[in-house]
Amino acid sequence: MDLSKLDQALKNVSSPYSGHRTGPQGAAHTIEYYVDFTCPFSRRIFNNLTKEVIPNVQAEFGKSIQFILRHQVQPWHPQSTLLHEASLAVEKVDPKKFLAYADKLFDVQRDYFDEACHNLSRTQIYHSLADHAASLGIDRDEFLGYLLIPDTEPRNKGNKIHGDLKYHIKLARQNGIHVSPTVLVDGVIDSSVSSSWGYNEWKDWLEAKL
Repeated sequence: MDLSKLDQALKNVSSPYSGHRTGPQGAAHTIEYYVDFTCPFSRRIFNNLTKEVIPNVQAEFGKSIQFILRHQVQPWHPQSTLLHEASLAVEKVDPKKFLAYADKLFDVQRDYFDEACHNLSRTQIYHSLADHAASLGIDRDEFLGYLLIPDTEPRNKGNKIHGDLKYHIKLARQNGIHVSPTVLVDGVIDSSVSSSWGYNEWKDWLEAKL
């Protein structure tokens, strides 16, 4: 998938999470969509938004709307944490490739379903995720440097990306996000949004809301 148009829409944003944003930071309205990389419904809404909805919204609504991808890690799928960590590591290495990597994770989602990886170690999964990062031109060693746990005296300090993940977990908890996907318009949850919506449904919804 060519996400060059979406990448071009990323502005010079001061936030360290700039890769999550599509559209101008100063837009009058903000649509946030919380997704989990192991959730099939999250895959559907991500694909609909990035492939059809957002490009058409930008063409029709101009600079009045920005979209922000948010993380909703589902802990009953333990590997979900590792996929979200990997996306945040990509954002550290090259923020403009965050969306492309998110697209890759959703594309190979079934490889990380419970049945497919329950016998794999955490380190094995990280190396698998590094293969996908490398396919997008991400430096493999730099990427893994954020994820791998050093072989040192046990101190339970985690990896170099866990602080970023904590931020997103705290944000989702603070906002009362319980399911994926969840959509917010200007900070308010709207449970009427369906992951199956195409552009026409999104357009009608946006016109009614905004």
